[in-house]
Amino acid sequence: MKNQNRNTFLFALLSFTLLAAMLLNIAEGQVAIPIKEVFKSLFGGQASKDTWEYIIVNFRLPKAITAILVGIGLSVSGLLMQTLFRNPLAGPYVLGLSSGSSLGVAFVILGAGMLPAVFSQFMLSSYGIILASCLGSLLVLLLILIVSQRLRDTMSILIVGLMFSSFTGAIVSVFTYFSSAEQLQKYTFWSMGSIGNLSWQNIVILTICVIVGLLISVASLKPLDALLLGENYAKSMGLNLQRTRYIIILATSILAGSITAFAGPIAFVGLAVPHLAKLLFHTSNHKILFFGTVIQGAIIMLFCDTVAQMPGFDFTLPINAITSIIGAPVVIWLIVKKKSIQ
Repeated sequence: MKNQNRNTFLFALLSFTLLAAMLLNIAEGQVAIPIKEVFKSLFGGQASKDTWEYIIVNFRLPKAITAILVGIGLSVSGLLMQTLFRNPLAGPYVLGLSSGSSLGVAFVILGAGMLPAVFSQFMLSSYGIILASCLGSLLVLLLILIVSQRLRDTMSILIVGLMFSSFTGAIVSVFTYFSSAEQLQKYTFWSMGSIGNLSWQNIVILTICVIVGLLISVASLKPLDALLLGENYAKSMGLNLQRTRYIIILATSILAGSITAFAGPIAFVGLAVPHLAKLLFHTSNHKILFFGTVIQGAIIMLFCDTVAQMPGFDFTLPINAITSIIGAPVVIWLIVKKKSIQ
């Protein structure tokens, strides 16, 4: 009962923090908007100035929603991968999905000269890059699923995923070698990640993908608890290990693949947030960790985006740089803390 009350309090506190983080994220930026005006605009009114209302509705609200979706999707993906492989350093991109997306985008941006002019023009558009990223991620997913049918050991799947990452990375390097400075610059900007360029139509598509991924993840929560005690124990409980792997890999692929397609590769969020959730809730129950990870992932991504906006300055830092700067020390601290406790 005591733990239940504590968890209820923590969820209430995290929910309040999420709302505050969202309001702060929308309020801060090159143009500072009072939080009360943001609150008024979001909850049934209109900001006092038309300029503020336009900025909120057309720029900052879509970006904040994207940050929430990215934080949720990557964090849940990280939780699934860390439990499946029982590896605290496993993240949402450990299966090579990000590398597959990068390969698709690299083929379009760096290899556009090999395509006919009509196709080249479309593929270099934002929709073309999203499509290429999705196809690259889907290709790696299909290869992983085909290989996993022949592998009984989960760790072997992890190794195969890392090999796919190395292979696709090598192909990207070849494209890079033969590319112009302009092509390299465009690809570099994509690889830095961006959550501020999505239209409302893109956000709707991303929201649907994230919701589908989350629903599939919820179906795997009970099997995840069994996997914590080892694959042999899970089998003894009647768990279909092959089917469970497919469900977890599919959920991770939908979440991580769609986010990479729309926002680029975002580092460290999926790796760090599951550890923070475990540290805060002191439990291995995935029903609690799932919802804790969802809220914390959204909060941390909003915080990183607020820092990236550089309030008071006329420029925005790459979101991937901020998540790495904040996430890397967090992961190091968690590892050191865990070792010191042991």
